Amino acid sequence: MMKVGLSACSDGHIKEWEYQVDELVQVLKGFGIEALLAPHIKAKVDDFSGTDEERAADLMRLYEDDSIEAIYDISGGDLANGVLKYLDFDVIARADKTFWGYSDLTTIINAIYTMTGKPSVLYQVKNMVYSEAELQRKRYADYLEGNKSPLFDLKYDFLQGDHMEGIVVGGNIRCFTKLAGTKYWPDMEGKILLLESLGGGSGQMATLFAQLEQIGVFDKVRGVLLGTFTNYEKADLELTIYDLLKMHISDSLPVAKTREIGHGHDSKAIVIGEKLEL
Repeated sequence: MMKVGLSACSDGHIKEWEYQVDELVQVLKGFGIEALLAPHIKAKVDDFSGTDEERAADLMRLYEDDSIEAIYDISGGDLANGVLKYLDFDVIARADKTFWGYSDLTTIINAIYTMTGKPSVLYQVKNMVYSEAELQRKRYADYLEGNKSPLFDLKYDFLQGDHMEGIVVGGNIRCFTKLAGTKYWPDMEGKILLLESLGGGSGQMATLFAQLEQIGVFDKVRGVLLGTFTNYEKADLELTIYDLLKMHISDSLPVAKTREIGHGHDSKAIVIGEKLEL
């Protein structure tokens, strides 16, 4: 039986979400997968399921356990970057397993790529217990059978330019920018920058684009891939996300848009730290 680890490096699960973890364990069991839960998943003190060091230790135990074939982080929120200084990236580099997570786990995913060169998957495995559970379970079943296309192949449209090629970095824009100025920030030269978001209005998104411009990101990357900006797009504001982005990039930088990466329950997976050509 395949064995995977479930971690929660960001905010702890509140009581109302505990049933989702139990349901996910049963879904994985139905695929013939045994799930080993990290000790610190449920919120205990405010947003914390444990200290930064404790949550990092949870993750490292999963990396050190040779019986674990993949690690799925099932959290999100704000706290994930707190574990970074406690991670042993030499162990992570040697481990023959892939880390999966989304949203705030953007910090860990990009840190793993920067420190080890290893790819990770931007995806929330709990999508298999949310509103699009049937669709997501079918995609995951195909993936387990060796057909990655339904889970990973993206539909997209170019908004500017018609081609981009490079290693993908980024993820959630708010969480990604937390790495700026740290040793975990990836080298942006020649990369494709993926950006998506759950929350944030025009002011919040504009200021993050401005920061990326001011630290030289848009002068280095070969293209920008915009995922979904969930609450922004629901708000039906006058300026689109692309309108905001155009204030900070040159006319020659390729930009593409996909509806299939982000916080939607129907979102697909994308590999961070691996080459992509659009």
